[in-house]
Amino acid sequence: MDFFPSALENLIDKFSTLPGIGRKTAQRLAFFVISLPDGEAQAFAQAIADAKHFVRCCSICLNLTDGDTCAVCRNERRDASVICVVSDPKGVLAIERSHEYNGRYHVLHGVISPMNNVGPDDIRIKELIERVADTGVEEVIMATNPDTEGETTARYISRLLKPFEIKVTRLAYGIPVGGSLEFADDATLMRALEGRLEI
Repeated sequence: MDFFPSALENLIDKFSTLPGIGRKTAQRLAFFVISLPDGEAQAFAQAIADAKHFVRCCSICLNLTDGDTCAVCRNERRDASVICVVSDPKGVLAIERSHEYNGRYHVLHGVISPMNNVGPDDIRIKELIERVADTGVEEVIMATNPDTEGETTARYISRLLKPFEIKVTRLAYGIPVGGSLEFADDATLMRALEGRLEI
């Protein structure tokens, strides 16, 4: 027996399909939405429809945009000879927050993951190779996550880029700023030692 009207149950079900949203959170969101004034509820629904309709992949780097190219690719002050490869658009946001990177991006929209049936042909590696072959790229920075899938993807792409004789680098990682050595795991300490810098 349903406790709520079918339209509300349907809304709860839709919210619960979102990543990280359980049934109780979905109920809270659904109750919030139905309590909105009609104008705000319509604006909320229109924002979802507009995002779905207008947001697409940049024709160059595959980041999200509402035009043909994204703001980074349109910016002529960005260094086109350096490409930072990230697994998804959230990676672009993370790197841009540092205000230290001035190159371009390439968004893979996934990582190689045999356990999830995601192979190299299922993500946007081919487009990266075409960019490197067709433009004056001098360095590719692999900025995929330091987990098994991210490492596998980075190593696979670096092998594909070898014939181009360009610099392929990997983001350094290890002990976080403000972290404590005693709480670092063995793999993190190993990576920190391997990536040590001269001071």
